[in-house]
Amino acid sequence: MLKSICIFTGNANPELAERISDYLESRLGRCRIARFSDGECFTQIKENVRGTDVYVVQPTCSPVNDNLMELLVMCDALKRASAGSITAVIPYYGYARQDRKSAPRTPITAKLVADLISASGITRVVAMDLHAGQIQGFFNMPFDHLYAMPVFLDSLRSRFTEVPVFVSPDAGGVERTRAYAKRIRADLAIIDKRREKANVSEVMHIIGDIKGRECVLMDDMIDTAGTLTGGAAALMEAGAKKVIAAATHPVLSGPAVERIAASCIEEVLVTDSIPLSEAAIATGKFRVLSVARLLGEAIRRIHHSDSVSSLFV
Repeated sequence: MLKSICIFTGNANPELAERISDYLESRLGRCRIARFSDGECFTQIKENVRGTDVYVVQPTCSPVNDNLMELLVMCDALKRASAGSITAVIPYYGYARQDRKSAPRTPITAKLVADLISASGITRVVAMDLHAGQIQGFFNMPFDHLYAMPVFLDSLRSRFTEVPVFVSPDAGGVERTRAYAKRIRADLAIIDKRREKANVSEVMHIIGDIKGRECVLMDDMIDTAGTLTGGAAALMEAGAKKVIAAATHPVLSGPAVERIAASCIEEVLVTDSIPLSEAAIATGKFRVLSVARLLGEAIRRIHHSDSVSSLFV
């Protein structure tokens, strides 16, 4: 017999957790999350989870440190409550951009967070559109790497009257962009970008034919939006007909919202892996696609020991 399933969530994205539980025709487990006067996180699980397969939905988005500690403390509480298994569903994996030593005496925080997750008692991780796929290798436990591609393709397929061009904003995103272009039978272009320091980039060249074409800029996340808006401006200057953008994780830090609002980008497609701010919604340029069904189906398949990879065939 299959063990019962229980879904918990912290304060990072409770709306997404509610949508996932609705898809699974379940309910969210009851828990109390509080703060001591010095800011320390306290959690009390208010369900009997002994022998239960538990799924904790918690993206480590802003405030990153608070949400990460909530995840770790919740999972430690569940482990000490004798949960049968603990699966961390992390739609957005924070600290992922520091996945190697890019300069002397710098940390590899993607590995550090993986070690913290392992120490908290988590037995499996589900994440979506990692900044670098090799981060899966930092975990010595089952790791399911999901892609928001099916969600985006459902929205993009009916948007174009002619063959569009899918554009990678840098060399690192070519594989991801090519996968989208292949499935929608679109053309591919690449922006050659130079990054002098973190969050500062400069467009150098555009590789591919985009003149008079509808362009889709693809990325895994939008942080300060410098790459996105700079790439869109370069495409329009090179003769593109229009530019829309699609990115899984709307991090939107610093001047990102203002930059997008003032840019030539017609529309930005994002998912609800991270809650969208009120300021971003007010621009009218963002369209949110939900990944709740995708994550819910992955949870269902994991729970019933079915194939998760078949979601993307």
